[in-house]
Amino acid sequence: MNRPSEILCEEEVRTVLRSVIDPEIGMNIVDLGLVYGVEVSENKLHIDLTMTTPACPMGEMILDDVHEVLSSLEPSDIEIEISLVWEPRWSPERMSDYARKHLGWK
Repeated sequence: MNRPSEILCEEEVRTVLRSVIDPEIGMNIVDLGLVYGVEVSENKLHIDLTMTTPACPMGEMILDDVHEVLSSLEPSDIEIEISLVWEPRWSPERMSDYARKHLGWK
């Protein structure tokens, strides 16, 4: 994806995360607004993400999918840290225009 001498950029990470689909909604977690933050440093990648609700039955599966797609990133020795956060609370306003239109909410 990138050259070994470079560190990842946030957009590369978000692009990879778009392959993670919330199976209940059928939309990727980036357009759903579930990815709250991406921080990249030379040796660490930190992701803050949430679920649509704390009782999301697909939460563990989504987290597993996030870990899987992030493990494909280069450099392969980068430390990956994922934090599941609940503040601010997710709401449909966090969705992209594409997601709202796709779901018929616009």
